[in-house]
Amino acid sequence: MSSLSPYRIQGTTGAWEVVIGLEVHAQVTSKAKLFSGASTDFGAEPNSQVSLVDAAMPGMLPVPNRECIRQAVRTGMALDARINPWSRFDRKNYFYADLPQGYQISQLYHPIVGEGEITILLDEKDEASAKKIGIERIHLEQDAGKLMHDQHPSFSYVDLNRCGVALMEIVSRPDMRSPEEAGAYVRKLRSILRYVGSCDGNMEQGSMRADVNVSVRREGEPLGTRTETKNVNSVRFIMAAIEHEASRQVDILEGGGTIVQETRLWDPDKSETRSLRSKEEAHDYRYFPDPDLLPVELSDEFLADCRSSLPELPDAKRRRYEAELGLSPYNAAVLTADVETARWFEALLGQLGEEHSQRASNWVISDLFGALNRLGKGMEESPVTPAQGAELLRLVADGTLSGTLAKQVFEIMLETGDDPGRIVEERALKQTSDTGAIEAAIAEVLAANSDKVADYRGGKDKLFGFFVGQTMKAMQGKANPSVVNELLKKALD
Repeated sequence: MSSLSPYRIQGTTGAWEVVIGLEVHAQVTSKAKLFSGASTDFGAEPNSQVSLVDAAMPGMLPVPNRECIRQAVRTGMALDARINPWSRFDRKNYFYADLPQGYQISQLYHPIVGEGEITILLDEKDEASAKKIGIERIHLEQDAGKLMHDQHPSFSYVDLNRCGVALMEIVSRPDMRSPEEAGAYVRKLRSILRYVGSCDGNMEQGSMRADVNVSVRREGEPLGTRTETKNVNSVRFIMAAIEHEASRQVDILEGGGTIVQETRLWDPDKSETRSLRSKEEAHDYRYFPDPDLLPVELSDEFLADCRSSLPELPDAKRRRYEAELGLSPYNAAVLTADVETARWFEALLGQLGEEHSQRASNWVISDLFGALNRLGKGMEESPVTPAQGAELLRLVADGTLSGTLAKQVFEIMLETGDDPGRIVEERALKQTSDTGAIEAAIAEVLAANSDKVADYRGGKDKLFGFFVGQTMKAMQGKANPSVVNELLKKALD
């Protein structure tokens, strides 16, 4: 159970509880679409990746993509969900300009994956903040095309490149009670999908987006009427949409109104939701089994192959980092949150050895993360390789570099991509333990600050740090700090 305070909206007539469920649409990692061989590459010229099946030409029959089915099964296994060995595709009938068939092939009655769950951490430093969020189902469906409204003032263009791309719709139970829980859920789900390799999780490109279901109620009362906010494509927007929509509903209810079950859109410019259409029910779509597709039957061999292909998942990796590497819960959680970070860190340890895991984890989280955030880059874009990071840490461990010099070398590595050893040699940045040079610098510092020397000898011990800093400055940061401390004490005492 979470140790954090419950999220409530305080209205004029008392507190309201928020109930949240998410339907996440995750684009399946596959080179071809769900029922055709057309490419799924992002960013291609409009309508350049459209097969006759995608365009709904007469007589064209869909053929299921085995890889898409495999990825959905692997995702279900990673979520500890029930895999249904028998599933079926249905037709969801509706007309829209970006849907040439006049129907979407989906799975309503017999999805490929049943119930599962995700464990989220609301506070990475507190295991007691863990909460389980139920997964109701995962079904496969084909995506629609895309309407572009900003190309001409009088009409819209249709791009069918996305039409037929495989989606996993991952439907949660209404177990979330705050925007923070919803944000943690989406981040954790994205992490698992990226570990499995079934979706790249790129929300900016639309590879992962969420329909946000929100209702409010008095605590202990039945569920209220929900609204659905469609196609929200960032964690920040998901949390903001929940906060706005919940407050909107509370205002309506406290004003004596009723909530209409409807579909809404999130407007990021105005930070508000707005009505799109009344909420349809399943019967509005006239679902029926697709007559062109046989049921999907999964063999035991296929399921065993899917399970054996799964990597070590983030929760298991986090527990191993704590138990075997001795990392703190916080460090372990941060380093395993994203698959690229975990791979980079493990490559670093492969160069350094696991006995240096604590020092390596601290450096990655503080120095490397800080630099990448400053540069606006992800771990996969790091200008510093794990081998270079390991070499830098070894130069600090063997006394070649002080902490100050190491930061200078690291900044040069980020800018040039050069190896740290080469930077140290070419720029003469090696730490010195030359007692003669250090003693000479100390003598100059003490002579220039005779008043502070007197204060120190009079009992102001905290001035020692000042003398260390001045000596390191005089030595341009190249003096061995331990030698500086030893010689300073001797000179002052």
